[in-house]
Amino acid sequence: MKTEHQEGLRRVALSATLHCLLGCAIGEVAGLILGTAFHWSNAVTIAVAVALAFLFGLGLTALPLLRRGYRPREAWRIALGADVVSITIMEVVDNLVMLVIPGAMDASVLSRHFWSSMALSLLLAGAAAYPVNLWLISRGRGHAMAHGQHGHDGHH
Repeated sequence: MKTEHQEGLRRVALSATLHCLLGCAIGEVAGLILGTAFHWSNAVTIAVAVALAFLFGLGLTALPLLRRGYRPREAWRIALGADVVSITIMEVVDNLVMLVIPGAMDASVLSRHFWSSMALSLLLAGAAAYPVNLWLISRGRGHAMAHGQHGHDGHH
């Protein structure tokens, strides 16, 4: 039987996973679009996509903290503590999937192949990060740190 506490943790973990996934998706898509548009190598494209994924993922966590009056350094520190594990897992899985799907890294951003490959890679990335986020949040770590800073206790 599931307790209300367990359900609350699962909701927070799902929310944290989707939150990180949004930032990763924005960064990954932007990086892959740039890589294909400029005919960069897979290594350069992945490096840019990963950097952008971290920038957008952490930025989506830092922005509400900045709006609440946190200093930029403190907001970024909290964002790093909250999301770096989740984003790292997502980036590893996402990029590995894109690399193993034949032609995905070279597909036009206007093609169905690009978008279906990207959708699958992000779905698998989110699925890989969710149990880790749940484990971290249940211990008051990971995205629970940011929820605590947002005025939530992470267990609602």
